[in-house]
Amino acid sequence: MTGPRTYAAVDLGASSGRVMVGRVGPDSLELIEAHRFANRPVRVPEGLRWDVLALYAGMLDGLRAAGRVDSVGIDSWAVDYGLLDADGALLGNPVHYRDARTEGVAEQVWATLPAAELYARTGLQYAPFNTLYQLVAARSGAQFARAGRLLLIPDLLSYWLTGEQGTELTNASTTQLVDPRTRDWSHEVADRVGIDLGLFAPLRRPGDSAGLLRPEVLEETGLAGPVPVTTVGSHDTASAVAAVPAAGERFAYICTGTWSLAGLELAAPVLTEESRAANFTNELGLDGTVRYLRNIMGLWLLQECVRAWEEPDLEGLLREAATVPALRSVVDAGDAAFLAPGRMPERIAEACRASGQPVPRTPGEITRCILDSLALAHRGAVAEAQRLADHPVDTVYVVGGGTRNALLCQLTADACGLPVVAGPTEAAAFGNVLVQARAHGLVGDLADMRRLLTRTQPLTRYAPRGDTVRWAAAQARLTTR
Repeated sequence: MTGPRTYAAVDLGASSGRVMVGRVGPDSLELIEAHRFANRPVRVPEGLRWDVLALYAGMLDGLRAAGRVDSVGIDSWAVDYGLLDADGALLGNPVHYRDARTEGVAEQVWATLPAAELYARTGLQYAPFNTLYQLVAARSGAQFARAGRLLLIPDLLSYWLTGEQGTELTNASTTQLVDPRTRDWSHEVADRVGIDLGLFAPLRRPGDSAGLLRPEVLEETGLAGPVPVTTVGSHDTASAVAAVPAAGERFAYICTGTWSLAGLELAAPVLTEESRAANFTNELGLDGTVRYLRNIMGLWLLQECVRAWEEPDLEGLLREAATVPALRSVVDAGDAAFLAPGRMPERIAEACRASGQPVPRTPGEITRCILDSLALAHRGAVAEAQRLADHPVDTVYVVGGGTRNALLCQLTADACGLPVVAGPTEAAAFGNVLVQARAHGLVGDLADMRRLLTRTQPLTRYAPRGDTVRWAAAQARLTTR
């Protein structure tokens, strides 16, 4: 194939899903939104669940709106999964990673496989919702006893489209069951914690075929077959990092959205005890790369406040925040205390009060506290990643939804003391589309994909202002409390 082709990127985030249509040629790259839909978790008596049927319906609506496409690719958030019975039927709605069922589970696992050894074998940071902990929490239940197959969320949706099962590697690397050195399952970890890797479908790599749309799907969407489904970097962060418009290796990235994922792209994992103590993760990316990063709570903090304030004008809120004195109050944006939904303005105020800082009271003051805190967390992650990996950088690339927030981008440049390049906003969808295009021979390697992005997409540059002394002082407030 040498002429332009059209691809559908199904990109599912923790608060919304979208189907984007990408048109790719040798020197052209366009992306338009075909359909966007809400992703609303549901709290039922047994806990917090994803409404996966609504997500599937939204995806089908989006494919119908997309029209003729040459391929479909799916990416989503990580760690969560659906269980299928022996006939391939879904056993209940997938559990949401913010559900409370994993409380205290990590300590149970560490009693069998100490945290330091687990990190040395898998390179994955501690998070209470890692798939490994979810499986240990679930395995005593009746539903788990009936399970014949486990599919991560994008693999589940792909299975419903094609009838074929697989486990995509970049997303599998977030389960804490993959060895980042071999880029394959860690049978020793699975055996030690009592998890049967036979539950997982065979591994797939980005670019592999995931099958063809079933006749019923073609009828539902109005598409004319055959339409292939192409495996992409199905962890949305893997797709987003693939769309970082960087040249060379001296760059850091921050994938912004509900979470901020801040770190480096490396050729090999960093599995030191110091890295574990700093809570950095080694997830797998395209073309043998490692995403060495830290999870930061991200714009979830602001999303929850906006929800509590009953959806105020966001632009007005940001204008008000820009007038609030900088670094008046900050919180630890990586603190698990902010993980659960509800009462976010009050919890931020309580954290400031507990640390002896001025308590933000107005929506503008709380918003400024959040943005300063996120920029401070970005600064810490970028600086520590460089030190731990011995990998200096000279530019920070911000991709994802946070690129729309000019104040956050400027504060990140100020805090890091490095220039920030912001864009593209729909990075995960761009990465999704470009992997499909590469599978069909329209673009070359990862560097070629990034050059095409740089030539075709608008980017905004932010120069750092002032020095970083006041940011270091703000960090000290958090570390010495």
